[in-house]
Amino acid sequence: MAFAERTGGVIVNADSAQLYRDLKVLSAAPNAEELSRAEHRLYGVLDGAEPCSAADWAALARGQIEDIHRQGKLPILVGGTGLYLRTLLEGIAPVPPIDPSVRREVRAADVEANRTRLLDLDPDAATRLNRADTLRIARALEVALSTGRTLRDWQGRRQGGIGGAISVSPLILLPPRDWLYARCDERFERMIGQGAIPEVKALLQRRLDPKLPVMRAIGVREIAAHLSGEIDRAQMIALGQQETRNYAKRQYTWFAHQPPADWPRFTQPLEGDSVGPALELLGPSA
Repeated sequence: MAFAERTGGVIVNADSAQLYRDLKVLSAAPNAEELSRAEHRLYGVLDGAEPCSAADWAALARGQIEDIHRQGKLPILVGGTGLYLRTLLEGIAPVPPIDPSVRREVRAADVEANRTRLLDLDPDAATRLNRADTLRIARALEVALSTGRTLRDWQGRRQGGIGGAISVSPLILLPPRDWLYARCDERFERMIGQGAIPEVKALLQRRLDPKLPVMRAIGVREIAAHLSGEIDRAQMIALGQQETRNYAKRQYTWFAHQPPADWPRFTQPLEGDSVGPALELLGPSA
């Protein structure tokens, strides 16, 4: 927000959960006061029934970036979905359409069965991916089965990225973990008080496919279990906080190692007097 106010820039969402209008509270979408301080785009623009791939988001983001540049303003991409940002900058792997019969077979199997098959076809992916990552394991397996090539092979042929056509001033936030985890815990409890429970109740009433991204957002499963009477309020909050911390840990690791080594990393708590030094890392435009 401070950067947008200093530059007159436009904040563009790069977070997969904040795309959906169904989860304004649970995704910590910008509130009315924040929206009044700076222009925001791609927040709450999709219905929960619409899945959005990294390629879909990159296409949306490219359109917004071009429009913002035409207005002579600065696009400020904000969000923790690393795959989205990588796809926008580096392009998308030109994977051919997956054979529908292969996709049905893979998506009908459980994650351990798919991982066992993946060990034969793409041992690197099977070893690298989290054993419980149902979607990524299924994706790697269906690509190998349908195309005869590994997903990493296809990813080495990326095309359509805008990284070479624009100037990027990146900043990666890697604050102390104890500070980060404390904020995760506080935020999830605050969301419950702000209406996350009725928000999830309304989402569940739509009876959407449980595999849709909006249904897998952190907190949806925990609140659903509370609404069904499986767990009490205290258990719901504790589980939601744990899932948030676990996800933050995975994001922290990804952003610590995946982006280019010369991208600046800011390791202080981002609050109070530390905001100024963080902005300085973004360059003269700050």
